[in-house]
Amino acid sequence: MEISIVHVIISMLLFFILFFGIGFIVNMLLRMTWVMAIVYPLVVIFIVDEVKFIEYFREPSATFSKVVNNFISLQPADIIILSSGLIGAVLSGITMKTLRKRGYRMF
Repeated sequence: MEISIVHVIISMLLFFILFFGIGFIVNMLLRMTWVMAIVYPLVVIFIVDEVKFIEYFREPSATFSKVVNNFISLQPADIIILSSGLIGAVLSGITMKTLRKRGYRMF
């Protein structure tokens, strides 16, 4: 399936804003700066995998091999889009650190 450059750019922007916003809100509520950057790989696994959650417990070796195969078969556009989400999550942590350092204690 072909994906146009416009779709990739819009998807990158959406993933960046989505995970920056979620990370920012989670950081404000939990006061844990890097929680979204740590949780993001789990979110990506649930986006990429095609197996049910219970299968991770029933057949872990087969399930993890399917997930690895799905990661290997990702297209470059998918990798770029998912990477922009990770950048948004990390940048939200950096933003929170900067705001706290400058005296904004509500964050």
